[in-house]
Amino acid sequence: MNDTTVTLVGNVATAVEYRDTAAGGVARFRFAVTARRWDRERGLWSDGNTSFYTVSAWRSLGANLAASVSVGEPLVVHGRLRVREDERDGQRKTFVDVDALAVGHDLTRGTAAFRRAARTEPGTRPESEPTLGQESDQDPWTEATQRLVTVP
Repeated sequence: MNDTTVTLVGNVATAVEYRDTAAGGVARFRFAVTARRWDRERGLWSDGNTSFYTVSAWRSLGANLAASVSVGEPLVVHGRLRVREDERDGQRKTFVDVDALAVGHDLTRGTAAFRRAARTEPGTRPESEPTLGQESDQDPWTEATQRLVTVP
């Protein structure tokens, strides 16, 4: 297949929305990418135009995003580029979406601590692999999000 893949470096512009669908869970958020250039005359960095993309991440990537990412955080997003046109209010508009294949925090701008997520298929996890918490009937992503929100 001849997909166009892109790698974008920018910031999370909206809260990550996660929902379950018939095809599996999906997380969506808006991503802002601003070009920066060195202005030799003034000796300063200057910001160019900002481009906004709607990023979708499916299945485990989407669940991990929802539990890990907040508005304003710097990310690196790698995925398939999708350009679509739509007519709204009598005007033709162009939208640019990215179906994410991989997402990570931009470590040039800070640090991160990786935590391996528990696998969702029952019986496939080796006994030595760590889990997000005690075994329970509750969704591990809900538990992880609650722990992030209820910091002592």
